[in-house]
Amino acid sequence: MYEPIRTKSVHTMAGTADFPHRSREEELDIQLAGHLAALLAVTDELRGLEPSAELDVAAQRLAEQVTRLRGGLAPARAAVAATGRGPLPAALHQRAHALAGRALVVAASRADTAGAILAAERMDVHAAALAAPASALTAL
Repeated sequence: MYEPIRTKSVHTMAGTADFPHRSREEELDIQLAGHLAALLAVTDELRGLEPSAELDVAAQRLAEQVTRLRGGLAPARAAVAATGRGPLPAALHQRAHALAGRALVVAASRADTAGAILAAERMDVHAAALAAPASALTAL
């Protein structure tokens, strides 16, 4: 009824070394570095809209974690420039909160304490910024 399979299955991994394999931990490190790099980009955008020492420190810590996860390769960063146009700070805080939440999930899955602590701290900061009155966000 069916013709027998004559070629080797592409789904079997036993004994094949013809393509690179990554461990689950390596995949999670890549994922975590990506989430933290995205969070760094949003943090840099916020620094352009509302410069503060706290955001500078947060950006530095995020960059250090991304560099650690990428094996010493520093993340690409845009220069911080104050712009009159662009997303509102509330939208950026919301995006940063979501990214920090994703990073926290991956860091917890990887058992990366430093990444999890940083992500949780950033979530708290952005949640507090979102809970602040709207007039305080537009004043920043």
